[in-house]
Amino acid sequence: MTEFTPLQSLSGGILIGFAAVALMATLGRIAGISGVVNGLLTLRLNQDWAWRAAFVAGMVLSPLVFLGLTGHLPDISIPSSPALLIAGGFLIGAGVTFGSGCTSGHGVCGMSRLSIRSIAATLTFMATAGGTVFLIRHVIGV
Repeated sequence: MTEFTPLQSLSGGILIGFAAVALMATLGRIAGISGVVNGLLTLRLNQDWAWRAAFVAGMVLSPLVFLGLTGHLPDISIPSSPALLIAGGFLIGAGVTFGSGCTSGHGVCGMSRLSIRSIAATLTFMATAGGTVFLIRHVIGV
């Protein structure tokens, strides 16, 4: 069962929203993680590469900020097998490719700009996620 954490969830949402607005206001860029990482992996060392590396480093190092603020690292438990996680990663990669973006780009940035394409993509993400959870938990029983 998933734990109810309203304060942590609200804090995370505020930070994600702030990062998206700050990136758009300062560089005119969308904070879509798949696009940020894709641009980072092209290995063109230019000014565009620098902000992408800083953005990803901030995501990777954020647990250390949490440790400094609270004195402990977040508890993380992954109730799935490594094989299921790898399969899910490939499916997410395919979805990002076919959907021309990820949940952060469409769901956070696109919907806030009232993009019809992003609204449709986010509705598709959410319906698929709900269906997947139902299938995995109640039909397959994993």
